[in-house]
Amino acid sequence: MTKAELIENMAKDAGITKAAAGAALDSFIAGITAALKKKDGKVSLVGFGTFSKTRRKARKGRNPQTGEQIKIKAANVVKFKPGKKLKEAV
Repeated sequence: MTKAELIENMAKDAGITKAAAGAALDSFIAGITAALKKKDGKVSLVGFGTFSKTRRKARKGRNPQTGEQIKIKAANVVKFKPGKKLKEAV
C-alpha cells in the first residue's frame, strides 16, 4: 500500500476529504519522528505496536564486490515491535 492509497482509505473510512486525511497522516508521521528524535525516543500505540530508537554500534563489514574489509559507522536506528492485536490480525 502506498501513502496515496492509505490517504484514500483514511478519507473514505473517516468521511473526510483526501486533503484533510493527508494533513492528518503528515501530522501523525511528524509527531512520531519528533518523539523518536528525543534522547529516549519511544512511541507506543496500544494494540498496534511500539516504535523505539536504539543505537547500533560501529562494526566491521566486507565489501561484497571486492571482499575488502570496511568500517561501518555507529548509527541510530528505529525498531518496530508489533502489538498483540496487530500480530493476531496478521
